[in-house]
Amino acid sequence: MRLSAPRIPPLEADQWNATAREAMAPFIKAGTAFNIFKTMTNHADLMKRWMVFANHVLFKSTLAPRERELVILRIGYLCKAGYEWGQHVQVARGYGMSDDEIRSAKTGPATPGLSDKDRLLLQATDELHADAFISDATWNELTRHFDTQQLMDLVFAVGQYNLVSMALNTFGVQPDEGLPGWDI
Repeated sequence: MRLSAPRIPPLEADQWNATAREAMAPFIKAGTAFNIFKTMTNHADLMKRWMVFANHVLFKSTLAPRERELVILRIGYLCKAGYEWGQHVQVARGYGMSDDEIRSAKTGPATPGLSDKDRLLLQATDELHADAFISDATWNELTRHFDTQQLMDLVFAVGQYNLVSMALNTFGVQPDEGLPGWDI
């Protein structure tokens, strides 16, 4: 955590306007009214529009869930977004990723024993983070494993979670109770 207290406090239900109540309804129902969402209720119009894109990246992406989670973990780690890391450690475990696979998101594309696909996904994430561009060499290798829509979803997943990491870090969103830390 870069900030030990929120710059923008998470709002509780009695502070939400009608748009925030509508946006939060699915999270309340699912028991996932996390601090990130309660923080976003400070700007409910933004939250509502952002959630359309976020839902595509997280639930409608053409990338397999494990592949998507690997790149989300990597960009969260590269951005030093502890909140993002912890939330997606839990998501990754839910998709059956082992702790060794999760830790490979910390050590990156040079991790010994990675599959070619995982190495390329991590390499592409590193390149997007460093230069906002996937090199021709990495792109050409990726095309052996992924179709056009998957490649587009890859870029947008990294971009979405880079944005989310910036917001979490800057707003000072504090970890939800029980969230795993960097020590995984």
